[in-house]
Amino acid sequence: MPIKILMPALSPTMEEGNLAKWLKKEGETVETGELIAEIETDKATMEIEATDDGVLGKIVVAEGSEGVPVNAVIAVLLEEGEDSSALEGLELEAPAAKPLAAKPPPAAESAVEAAPEAAAAVAAPPAESRKADGQGLASPLARRMAAQAGLDLSTIQGSGPRGRIVKADIEAALAGGPVPALATVMPATVASAPGAAYTDIPHTNIRKVIAKRLLEAKRTIPHFYLTVDCRIDRLLELRAEANTKSGGDFKLSVNDFVIRAAALALRKVPGANAGWMEHAIRRYETVDVSLAVAIDDGLVTPIIRNADHKGLAQISNEAKALAERARAKPMALAPEEYQGGGFTISNLGMYGVREFAAIINPPQACVLAVGAGEQRPVVIDGVLSVATVMTCTLSCDHRVVDGALGAAWLAAFKGLLEDPLTMLL
Repeated sequence: MPIKILMPALSPTMEEGNLAKWLKKEGETVETGELIAEIETDKATMEIEATDDGVLGKIVVAEGSEGVPVNAVIAVLLEEGEDSSALEGLELEAPAAKPLAAKPPPAAESAVEAAPEAAAAVAAPPAESRKADGQGLASPLARRMAAQAGLDLSTIQGSGPRGRIVKADIEAALAGGPVPALATVMPATVASAPGAAYTDIPHTNIRKVIAKRLLEAKRTIPHFYLTVDCRIDRLLELRAEANTKSGGDFKLSVNDFVIRAAALALRKVPGANAGWMEHAIRRYETVDVSLAVAIDDGLVTPIIRNADHKGLAQISNEAKALAERARAKPMALAPEEYQGGGFTISNLGMYGVREFAAIINPPQACVLAVGAGEQRPVVIDGVLSVATVMTCTLSCDHRVVDGALGAAWLAAFKGLLEDPLTMLL
């Protein structure tokens, strides 16, 4: 019996996804564990694997389709001994994808006149059979390609079913030479002012989710902020000595000490290792620290599980491996490696940022913003001196962490950083 391949739910917040690319063609053999497609989720672009052996009998959702609902049929796999006749009677209508929002045209100065031969190559059918904006008569991928190239879809003859414009039609139009740009047919009221050139970058799913979650966090979470300055000269000395003696097995960074200190402070002050749930405050029993990692499409937070039970070398190696896999194309992290966590660290010190306040990642109650370590004048025992100081700001959800509790956690964290030998005990 044919096996339906469904749009997977690759994260708890995913309701729909984009089918970016098929890695197999109809009629090709598929083996269990083989990569068959690339799905753009609400977190990242990920490859999905086949869970059964067979032949890819029919692709229901074309690559480039956007807004495909979770659990919708995207393809059908034929089992051994079956042929295309087994598909008869199956309901395989492609799910309706959400239409793309109309995008502003490119800057007026980018418009070009169409050459006569190009105009002939993309001659449009009768106006009454087409919509003026090209919506509904072009695939999502074709619409996106046309928007990026500044093509007017109403001037392109589609070669797909019922005259639908597909990827090949856009490529043919581009290969044929200059074509009318959208800016030449748009009303003057929406044309950009002279010299105001711009480029619109369509939102990716991950950017949409980041925007939604951060807006929700700032609107619904009562943030308050606590800041301390940590003198880290002793930490830097210990780090340099440890790296010299490591024999190449590891290379500690300041952030590795920060992770270790944060984890031990959460063990000492467990009230900060918590999250807000509608029915209760959830106190986490394990210390799982999320690390904010910048990627091309936004931000992902891989997690070091049981960080309070791991030494500096193990934390260092694990943090580097997670960051590398987070930045891979496509992202190589499994969902369980970046979903969850009880506390987040965001470090912008490597960019020279002295101090900042981060937004809490719900349902977590705290996020620590770490700035750059820099030499500053300080007063030590009544004497003006110079020390390497790092400013750290704790953002707290006041529903879970009160001021005194947040201050207690920061005091434990600062004490560990300034006396780093205590992290080794």
